[in-house]
Amino acid sequence: MESRNYVIVGGSSGIGAAIVTMLAEQNHHVYVYARQRHDLPELPTIHFFSADFSQEDVQLEGLPEHIHGLAYCPGSINLQPFHRIKTEQFLVDFRINVLGAVQTIQQCLPGMKASGEASVVLFSTVAVQTGMSFHASIAASKGAIEGLTRSLAAEYAGSNIRFNCIAPSLTETALASRLLNTPEKMEAAARRHPLGRVGQPADTAAVARFLLSTDSSWTTGQVLGVDGGMGSLRHL
Repeated sequence: MESRNYVIVGGSSGIGAAIVTMLAEQNHHVYVYARQRHDLPELPTIHFFSADFSQEDVQLEGLPEHIHGLAYCPGSINLQPFHRIKTEQFLVDFRINVLGAVQTIQQCLPGMKASGEASVVLFSTVAVQTGMSFHASIAASKGAIEGLTRSLAAEYAGSNIRFNCIAPSLTETALASRLLNTPEKMEAAARRHPLGRVGQPADTAAVARFLLSTDSSWTTGQVLGVDGGMGSLRHL
């Protein structure tokens, strides 16, 4: 298999780390941008750079000349009653989820154009298309991501750069730990999903790997639910 260059933002934990591991196992070069390295393996094909996407004007150092794929994985889970959410909290969620993605894509565009073909994977949430209480802030930001995905897919189709989005449901990661930190919470969350369990990082990472690869070369502008059936099935 030909070695390719992938940029994974937020790739040191959760779904992002699972994507990095899968790509590294295929001997691809993976450029990881996150605040901390955490438990990323020390492999010659994994290149780590510290970056905090809650800040303004993040500059990505060390980008390769040719970029074949990009996944923007940072997210937030700010679940509160609407009347208690401050405007500043909406802005924080929007900066991490949307503006961080915009800055990343803009900086990676020259490398993606230079590669001749590339794929971008962004992340939404099942809560955008399935209304859920207390999700106003995160659903607003991720709804913007779905719109961004389709707009950029149209704009860059002629440049052979594909844009797709994954909308997961609750996944067992550090970000979601307070929602799954007891057996009772885990059981209740599993029961809400038609497939009877919460997601694992590998479930979503496998779909991201497909979208980043040339196996999905005729797929763009899509929002794919990886949600245990939560977004499309009525679970009685």
